[in-house]
Amino acid sequence: MSEQTIHLELNDEGVAPGLPTPTDPQDHIHDVPYRPVEFRDDDLPAALERGAAWLRKAQQWLGEPADVIAIHLDYDDRDGYPYYNLKILCNEEDLAGVPLAIKQGSRS
Repeated sequence: MSEQTIHLELNDEGVAPGLPTPTDPQDHIHDVPYRPVEFRDDDLPAALERGAAWLRKAQQWLGEPADVIAIHLDYDDRDGYPYYNLKILCNEEDLAGVPLAIKQGSRS
C-alpha cells in the first residue's frame, strides 16, 4: 500500500483560498469542528437563498457535491441581532479543498 501526501494551501481561516465565501457581511465560515457556514437574517427565505447560492458556488468550485453533514436552523430573539441563524455544517476536508488537491495530484 502506498501513501500519498497531499499539499494543501490554506488561508488564516483554515480553508482553501479559492473556496467561495458567503457574500453578506452577516454570514461567515466558522472554525472546526464541523465547519458550519452561517447565514443570518431576519428573513428566513433570504438566509436560505444565500445558503443555497453559496452551496452551489462551493460545489462548482469543488467539481463535486459538497459533503454536508447537517443543516441547523436556530433563532436569536435578542434586540439588534438577526432573528434566523442558518448553519450548513460541512466536511472540513471539502472546505480545505482536499478533493481538488487529490484530483490535481492524480493528474501529475
